[in-house]
Amino acid sequence: MKFLDLAKVHIRSGAGGAGCVSFRREKYIEFGGPDGGDGGRGGDVWAEAVEGLNTLVDFRYQQHFFARNGQHGMGKQRTGKDGEDIVLRVPVGTEILDEDQETVIADLTEVGQRVLLAQGGNGGFGNLHFKSSTNQAPRRANPGQPGVERTIWLRLKLIADVGLVGLPNAGKSTFLAATSNARPKIADYPFTTLHPNLGVVGVDGREFVVADIPGLIEGAHEGRGIGDRFLGHVERCASLLHLVDATSEDVVADWRTTVDELAAYGHGLAEKPRITVLSKVDALTEEARAAAEEALRNATGGPVMAMSAASGEGVREVLRALLETVRDRARAERTKPRTEEEAWHP
Repeated sequence: MKFLDLAKVHIRSGAGGAGCVSFRREKYIEFGGPDGGDGGRGGDVWAEAVEGLNTLVDFRYQQHFFARNGQHGMGKQRTGKDGEDIVLRVPVGTEILDEDQETVIADLTEVGQRVLLAQGGNGGFGNLHFKSSTNQAPRRANPGQPGVERTIWLRLKLIADVGLVGLPNAGKSTFLAATSNARPKIADYPFTTLHPNLGVVGVDGREFVVADIPGLIEGAHEGRGIGDRFLGHVERCASLLHLVDATSEDVVADWRTTVDELAAYGHGLAEKPRITVLSKVDALTEEARAAAEEALRNATGGPVMAMSAASGEGVREVLRALLETVRDRARAERTKPRTEEEAWHP
């Protein structure tokens, strides 16, 4: 299935049906009177987060969604039928933006969440509604209210616990393939990964979700390369796994390039817990490996882990460190003070 994380959609709610002007004409009814019914209500347009979807590709082939109009009122006090609603089924993690692509209308982060995007118009009153003691034969009825038409953007941000970041060919896809059932494309040239991949990783009886995004290059925040298009997919992660290629000529420069791009992108990525790992260490001699670890440790000012996804060396230790960051966020969520609305239960 083709991956698509941004889609432009045109929606329109249904218009309300018009009211009816009608009079009773039954035989043996000496005094008739108005009996025109009201028009039906137009259908609404909703968005709902559902299970089983991880792409917005369905909205590439259909961009227009129009709800049904309400039926007009009829004689004998019959109200018109309401228009049917229409529901846009989107993956969990979808942001709904206004036409300016900046104003967030809704952020659907849980299965079953629904949001009203366009409300249908009310139906018009029939002439029966206007009957009174001073106006016993009204000949007026209201038209139905028009529907709401608007253009929105759907932007998917994958729900994952850990995000993989680093330069192209840093070993991110190899790590994901070695630790999960995901099968990302792996090759010996840059930008092998062209769209994000998700994998479920397990260690010590616990599982968490890891997201692999295309590699970043210098100037990515200015539009160079393709990695900046997908940084939004790691905004929701509890932590980042920063892989640095141990076979690079300058591991410190590679590390700094990725860190600078995360800071330039913003949205709190630079402040997220980040585990720095030197990958592909099986390709180095003991002396070269020690020198690379020391140089990277001095640059980061913190601990640096070493790993080889190909041989399995250090992989379990890295997974345990990632699991601890996921647990830390879960504990923080449980202890976070609740507002009065969240704490109240009927």
